[in-house]
Amino acid sequence: MRSASADTDYRRAFQDAPVGQAIASNRVISACNKAFAEIFGGKPNEFNGTTFERLYPSHTHFESAGLRVGALLSKERVFSDDRVMRRLDGELFWVHVRGFTYTPKDPHRNTLWVFTELSSRQAKSDTIRGSLTPRERDIAALLIEGKTGKEAALSLGISPRTVDIYKTRLLRKYSVTNTPDLVQRLLTG
Repeated sequence: MRSASADTDYRRAFQDAPVGQAIASNRVISACNKAFAEIFGGKPNEFNGTTFERLYPSHTHFESAGLRVGALLSKERVFSDDRVMRRLDGELFWVHVRGFTYTPKDPHRNTLWVFTELSSRQAKSDTIRGSLTPRERDIAALLIEGKTGKEAALSLGISPRTVDIYKTRLLRKYSVTNTPDLVQRLLTG
């Protein structure tokens, strides 16, 4: 009689998992699954061998996140947060990221990452509840892109006044008084 594990095809399980997964070495993607590629707007082979940098809003954000996350991985071996990322087409969106290192003394050397999209285009049943509402995430992403309140309203099909209300909520949540400080806080977590 064959054991259940003998029948398990782990490569297929990885590729068909319902959440985005990527295996990386020194922040270079060595393998990713179909869900990861779909979240970031490409095909799996478009990501293999490339760094995560092109999926961050900026080089500065990529660098600062690497330092912050590396320290946490060294200490805890796991990391989790909600963050703004960039699709291949340049669109910014929110994801929940969870990471694990196999090498805590060299935290980025051998890692596994799981991504779940938090943007409003995902069905509510598929989202993880973050500290921001879906509409707050939508508005925050547009502010990070440099959109004005009127431009954000036009993009979302809502009134500029509604954008102002959500922006005020975001300013309060992050204890800042202006949009540039808010954007900085959103990007640095």
